[in-house]
Amino acid sequence: MGNQLWIEPVNDIIIARVRGVPSKALLKECQERILALVKDTGRNRILYDGLEMEPPPIEVPVSQWKLDSDMGALPLRRAVLVPNTRLAYLARIAFGETDCRVFYNDMTSAVKWLCE
Repeated sequence: MGNQLWIEPVNDIIIARVRGVPSKALLKECQERILALVKDTGRNRILYDGLEMEPPPIEVPVSQWKLDSDMGALPLRRAVLVPNTRLAYLARIAFGETDCRVFYNDMTSAVKWLCE
């Protein structure tokens, strides 16, 4: 399965869907597109839909962590939707201690938490 990325604003949330095995370049593109939408729309709630994502090598989530550390103090509230514990663990590495929560196969709870 090839890498695929969709990013779109839906109501007050920016949804980023990743399918396949993400690469560092894909995560960088995702981050750039999300930050551009945050700037253009003023929305700061992000839902990462990883339900169709496959686990990448550890260097990939570490690269997301580095992208976040270079981002500065931009106040983003993020939810990550994952299908299994392996991706949940990688999401924790990727997003560290930011305002981010991981949800297992539960989009409704993720959206509800983002909107609180």
